[in-house]
Amino acid sequence: MTESPVLSVEDLTVAFDTPRGTLTAIEELSFEVRTGETVCLVGESGSGKTVAGETITRLIPTPPGRVLNGSVRFDGYDLTAASERELRSIRGNRIAHVFQNPQGALDPAYSVGHQVAETIQLHEDDPRAEDRAIELLDAVGLPNPGRAAGQYPHQLSGGVKQRVVIAAALAADPDVLIADEPTTALDVVTQAQILRLLAELQAERDLGVLFVTHDLGVVAEVADRVVVVYAGRVMERGPVDAVLSDPAHPYTRALLASLPGRGEGMEPLDGSFPDPQDRPAGCLFHPRCPHAVEACRESVPDEMAIGPERTAACIYYGPDFETSELDDEPGFDSSGSEDEPGFQASALDDQSDFESSDPEEDSR
Repeated sequence: MTESPVLSVEDLTVAFDTPRGTLTAIEELSFEVRTGETVCLVGESGSGKTVAGETITRLIPTPPGRVLNGSVRFDGYDLTAASERELRSIRGNRIAHVFQNPQGALDPAYSVGHQVAETIQLHEDDPRAEDRAIELLDAVGLPNPGRAAGQYPHQLSGGVKQRVVIAAALAADPDVLIADEPTTALDVVTQAQILRLLAELQAERDLGVLFVTHDLGVVAEVADRVVVVYAGRVMERGPVDAVLSDPAHPYTRALLASLPGRGEGMEPLDGSFPDPQDRPAGCLFHPRCPHAVEACRESVPDEMAIGPERTAACIYYGPDFETSELDDEPGFDSSGSEDEPGFQASALDDQSDFESSDPEEDSR
């Protein structure tokens, strides 16, 4: 893994104009993705994770979406200021997306082989596009890729459709893959297979991966580094083992405490998200934080360094407070254990991918 970032997002602020006024979706969001690593954007639904991923290649509808501030740098380009022609040479070619709803990403009127081949042809005039499409379907683990290429989306299972979408994303051999909740709608066995597939393809192609998820079990399985986002702002960031085993920010701790199977009972996170059009002053999390004090309501805390490549945006890490004032709450053992079966996709490694003995059954 190299140290230089292949993708760098800095101070990105995105808003949407609505009949009620301006809605701020993400605010001063910064992160980097390096070649060969997986960075997870994690947070509750509504945290702005998908908006961040789609803003990178300017997929958000404009209007009503607007980039108010910040930059997205990739290979010398600032994508927030790039022309549409420049974006077309990068979007789907060097930066590819895998969306969470494969049924919505595939056209029901065309065979999946045609759609993968069309993706290839969009970026290069290749007379072997159809053959390469079959090769890609084979690369993502379809047991009978030639047969699957002639089928239509409605004839395939959710897991197979997601593999097809991954094949299309890899068609142009991208440098960065943005995977937005790619396993959300899948059963746990299929989810483990897709996560394993993505890890294998990343290793083979040296991809930088931005993985968007709300599932901390998936984070433990796939991430190298984690960026915890709340209401569009970064609360905490750092290496996955450090963040999950010793969470610093009260929001990260609350997310971990709300998980089932942690031995102390599930503790739901109280309160609700702030109204995007009436965001509270100060720390956005303070209305739900059990440790909030008046200073939390007065100013937005800066991200403060708390360790190697680790930061937390919380006043308790500043000079006027002591972290000992935060409750000592246990972290999460990202290696998994027998008591936490929900976090053990790796335990499925010896199950031969749970493939059916009937290839035709696997492609349904």
